[in-house]
Amino acid sequence: MKKVLVIHNKYRHIGGEDIAFDKELSLLTKYYKIEEIIFENKIKNIFLQLIYFLKNKNNKSMNIVENRIENFKPDYVYIHNTWFKASLGIFKVIEKKGIPVIVKLHNFRYFCTKSFFAKDHLDGEKTCKACGMTNKQVGKINKYFVDSIFKSLLIVWYGKKYFKILQNSKIKLFVLTEFHKDFLVNLNFDGSRIHVIPNYINLSHSKNKAKKENYIIYAGRISDEKGVEELIKSFLSQNLTNFYLYIVGDGPSLEYLKSQYMNKSVKFLGQLENNSVIDLISKSRAVITTTKLYEGQPTLLCEASLQGVPSIFPDSGGIKEFFPDSSKLMFRQNDYSDLKNKIIEILNDELIKTEGLNNKKYIEDYLREDRLVKMFKEVIN
Repeated sequence: MKKVLVIHNKYRHIGGEDIAFDKELSLLTKYYKIEEIIFENKIKNIFLQLIYFLKNKNNKSMNIVENRIENFKPDYVYIHNTWFKASLGIFKVIEKKGIPVIVKLHNFRYFCTKSFFAKDHLDGEKTCKACGMTNKQVGKINKYFVDSIFKSLLIVWYGKKYFKILQNSKIKLFVLTEFHKDFLVNLNFDGSRIHVIPNYINLSHSKNKAKKENYIIYAGRISDEKGVEELIKSFLSQNLTNFYLYIVGDGPSLEYLKSQYMNKSVKFLGQLENNSVIDLISKSRAVITTTKLYEGQPTLLCEASLQGVPSIFPDSGGIKEFFPDSSKLMFRQNDYSDLKNKIIEILNDELIKTEGLNNKKYIEDYLREDRLVKMFKEVIN
């Protein structure tokens, strides 16, 4: 049985990548001998951490990885995230040991942080569709963290080196969609070392027996780049009697949107536990996203499909890869007239039922365990 050392750096606030990592780990342990190293971004000595940032290597983290490699002797090292406690120094350790490396790219951060100047990031566009940064938010400096130039400079210092590491022809890359693979190829990455492997979801939790209630639901970050205000306006413009829009989540736009649109048809539910969100989804007429970004794997939309609940979604990035080509609820991204046409379809009982069943059948096949494991084995073996 092949041995794989899996490395992940958790985010301070648990997010989609952390959840995806845990689920994939539970899958891989069935087929490989797995050991994991999980780093957490807790700072005890700010001065020492600043030195690590400037060097782009954390000696403690590097020692942990080196010792585990010595003891475990893995056939592969599989890396999910290194920001920031793991540090980029671990790549040097692994390279010295001569062990093959796989990196899974869950998002486009490597692209958005590879330059110090905003003009190189935005490349003449008003908004970056990879991260949502706008030219109104920044000056000349690439302020990835719009509230802090210092933090932005640190992550760009990291990102520039990380981008070069990813360009290393010896590293295999996992991405979630064909769209992301094409994105990398357009950046002159060798397509032969890029493999499309979606995140694993436990299909045994699927069901479609919940009694439907008269609401559609958005769950996620509440911010401008997610198009939440446009969603609310489009929903309200349809004047649907006794139908509701549930908004679940938190973010920089929440208080503003609550002050502008709090009424009997729009309900802001705040941040909820994942199980509560899944329960709300199972009872909804549809799940909806109006993101303005590329996005990766739409986890909550996949969860909705498993419940037999249809999704209203834009034809952007890789989102549409998780739905049948025949989907009747896909709208043209940023075309809010088209979005309104899709929202009104929630009144069509037959369409809602058919779309839900078609999505369920598609996602159960697309994210089938044996299919994902076969894809992984084709790379690692």
